[in-house]
Order: sequence, then C-alpha cells, then structure tokens
Amino acid sequence: MELKEFFELNPKAAIAFSGGVDSAYLLSEAVRLGADVTAYCVHSEFQPAFELEDARRTAAQAGADLKIIELSVLGDDAITSNPEDRCYHCKSRIMGAIREAALADGYEVLLDGTNASDDADDRPGMRALSELGIKSPLRECGITKDMVREAARAAGLDVWDKPAYACLATRVPMGEIISEAKLRATEKAESLMMAMGFRDFRVRWRGHDGLVQVTAEQYDEAIARQHEIETALGRYYDHIEIDENTR
Repeated sequence: MELKEFFELNPKAAIAFSGGVDSAYLLSEAVRLGADVTAYCVHSEFQPAFELEDARRTAAQAGADLKIIELSVLGDDAITSNPEDRCYHCKSRIMGAIREAALADGYEVLLDGTNASDDADDRPGMRALSELGIKSPLRECGITKDMVREAARAAGLDVWDKPAYACLATRVPMGEIISEAKLRATEKAESLMMAMGFRDFRVRWRGHDGLVQVTAEQYDEAIARQHEIETALGRYYDHIEIDENTR
C-alpha cells in the first residue's frame, strides 16, 4: 500500500503530532494528498519548549491546523515512578488525550508517525497504540526512517535532518523518581549544549552527576571543550562526564 491509497481509504483523520520528521512528513503528505486532517500536539512536562515551537512551525509549513493539548503527567505515579513500562503508561495518557480531543472535533481515525524502522519489541508505547486503535500509515506502507528523511528533504521540510529526540523522562534512570526539578534542569542543560553547537546528544542523570552523551563525530570536540561544558552545566550537576554514545 502507498500513502495515496491509505488516505483514499482514510480521507479524514487526526494526526498525533510531535514536530519530528516522521509526523511532519506524514502531515505534509496528508495535506498534499487532499485529506481532511488536523494535527494534535500534547505539551507535557516531558517536552522541552523547542519541541513545541518546532511543532508549531512545521505544522504551519505543511499548511495544516494544529491544536495544542496541555497535559500534566507528573501526577500519575505509574509514570513518575519510572517503571520498565513507563512509556506504555505515558503513551496511553497522551494518545488518550489526543483521541478524546479528536473525537470531539469529529475525527474518528487517529494516526501517528511510527515508521517501518521502528521495532515494536523495543517500544512499550506501541502496545498503547494498538489498544487505542491508532493507525501508523508509514509503518503500514513500509516506509522506513531513511525513506522518510529523503522524502521530507525532497518536500522541503525544515526538519528532514532533525535528530531523533526522546522525551526528557528518558534522561532519568529507570526506577528513579522523575521530578519536575530534574526535567527542567535537563532541559536547561541540553539547551546550553545546543547553544554551543552540539546536536544529537543526551544529558542523563547519574545520581547527582550528569552524563553527556555525544556522537562519535562530536566526541573529540566535546573533550576539547570539556571545561566549557563543565562550567555551563555545573550549576545543575555535581560532576560532568562525557561519553561517546547518544542512546
């Protein structure tokens, strides 16, 4: 099946939208193919401010309506206790909120940007998608991450080469309580790293310390600028370590 056929079968749909390349390409193609679509973006404590701005800009670039849903997830112990299946509980809350808003607007079909490269065995949140009956057109049509990036580049989408960005909760070790203070410190620390010119990295909590994980291509630069990084991030962590790995 191709996306054209998918949207002929599903001409009216809501799209769970993050502003990342997958959902951006899906939204852009839905608009281009003449589907009646609206994008829904959930803004919770787990998303940094730049992700929300990316979502607004990218939806506008695609020529689609975007609705922002404000949702707090920190009051849910099943999420903040950070268990192995945290992603399942979080995805259920987020997608449930989108489904409720979409149904109220007359959209019975809800889509997300999961692509054919995403491994269901490695993503507990996929179970939530299945339970809520959410369709993943890119996955159904066999469109991989590399294919998405190339098609998004050809379509002129600004986010075509945007690095994958996991939510801020992933920076806290499993089993350790997720707090507002840790999330905001992480967001500020990663914003500082971005301001220094780094991309596709993570700053993770290790006790009271911070582990800065960068790609192999950025590792030498990060080591050369270690004092600068430690000075900038030192207000949030007792000690900073740099590692050559972003996952």
